[in-house]
Amino acid sequence: MPEGDTVFLAGKLLDRALAGKTLVRGEFRHPELATVDLAGREVHGVGTVGKHLFTRFSGDLTLHSHLRMDGEWKIQPAGAKWAMPAHHARVVLMTDDVQAIGFRLHDLKLVPTAEEHSLVAHLGPDLLDPQWTDEHAALAAANLAAKPDRELGDALLDQRVMAGVGNLYKCEISFLLRVSPWTPVSEVDPARAVALARKLLVANAWRHEQATTGDLRRGRRTWVYERTRQGCFRCGGPLLVRQQGDGPYQRPTWCCPRCQPGPVPDDGPPRK
Repeated sequence: MPEGDTVFLAGKLLDRALAGKTLVRGEFRHPELATVDLAGREVHGVGTVGKHLFTRFSGDLTLHSHLRMDGEWKIQPAGAKWAMPAHHARVVLMTDDVQAIGFRLHDLKLVPTAEEHSLVAHLGPDLLDPQWTDEHAALAAANLAAKPDRELGDALLDQRVMAGVGNLYKCEISFLLRVSPWTPVSEVDPARAVALARKLLVANAWRHEQATTGDLRRGRRTWVYERTRQGCFRCGGPLLVRQQGDGPYQRPTWCCPRCQPGPVPDDGPPRK
């Protein structure tokens, strides 16, 4: 699932491409919205909350979308060949000079603009909220500490705690805290975890490359995430990769046993 900074950047690029323009084509390839035609409506802007995208149109109408694991918005000049096969398209928004195609989008819903908050009211503070305050940070820290026995990695991924952290940042925040992702939340400083989460997302929000090490060169961008072959970026030692989470929320999780003390689950029975 994309990180909050990926969704934030997608929203900014959509806003830059569409805001203030009138749609000459606005159609859906989605069962519940297949009869809706947005042609003639002006795009007022695009905003994000955590991993949720809101495209706002004239007439008090907002399109809510979520990228989930594989969704993506592609922005191209009007008339250009689509970047992905047409059967993956779910939304087509076109102006005189640009087209924004939403491929493999999920959770599509049209709501009155005044009611869009109801779709994200369950979320914790948005780490990329431009109006972020100390009160937001304190609330996120309190949310994180609310279940002290919970595994840190699971808690960081819970969007009800704070909105925006995905699997990459879950692994990297745990590394920077110098603990295993399976460490109970009670053993870390929740305020520091929140501060790290916001720092990392803000640092990467305006670029496609995501780096937690400060080095944007390929192969040097993360401390442990997806570094199975290279090893830990700090000590060079071998990494452990285990699954964390249940059912659809299960994610491969990287950690360095040398740099990150704490519990790590067994690798399971030998495969036959």
